[in-house]
Amino acid sequence: MGAYKYIQEMHRRKQSEVMRFLKRVRTWQYRQLNAIHRVSRPTRPEKARRVGYKAKQGYVVYRVRVRRGTRKRQAHKGQVYGKPSNQGINQLKWQRNLQSKAEERVGRRCPALRVVNSYWIGQDSTFKFYEVVLVDPHHNAIRHNAETQWLCKPVAKHREMRGLTSAGRKSRALGKGHKYNNTIGGSRRAAWKRHQKLSLLRKR
Repeated sequence: MGAYKYIQEMHRRKQSEVMRFLKRVRTWQYRQLNAIHRVSRPTRPEKARRVGYKAKQGYVVYRVRVRRGTRKRQAHKGQVYGKPSNQGINQLKWQRNLQSKAEERVGRRCPALRVVNSYWIGQDSTFKFYEVVLVDPHHNAIRHNAETQWLCKPVAKHREMRGLTSAGRKSRALGKGHKYNNTIGGSRRAAWKRHQKLSLLRKR
């Protein structure tokens, strides 16, 4: 087994004494830092490499802190002047996961960079912590590499906002099989649109 495999096996045993101590110390440290900050190197190099990171010029890693749980509706005194069906304040659930929210916040902070992927690094009772891998689309090391050229195209701008990253795709119900019938054709909207029209064979 190589070094990366050893690190991977360590992170799989999250309940071990070593990892519990490490996570407790690290989450304390992350809480003292800004909610979004750049890191010089990934905390989990083996996971970062699996999601697309390379230790070369043009790659950047940001650490982000996201508050756990749901969000209250912003309504003054909790009053929604409308129908009873819209009067919920507390038990509202966001459709996407916290990891995609973390990617979105980093993408807003660094509008000139492109979000590649992200991974979990820890959590406590209040926060979840993620590290987001980004690339600089204007760097020659990225532009001249055939594997990363696609990130330099305009169509790759703000992938995290449009549910194109791995974390963002999870809430779009994409997949194969009878469980994913509602997104045949690319998306829910495409499937709905196709089901609304009637196409008959023309009699000749």
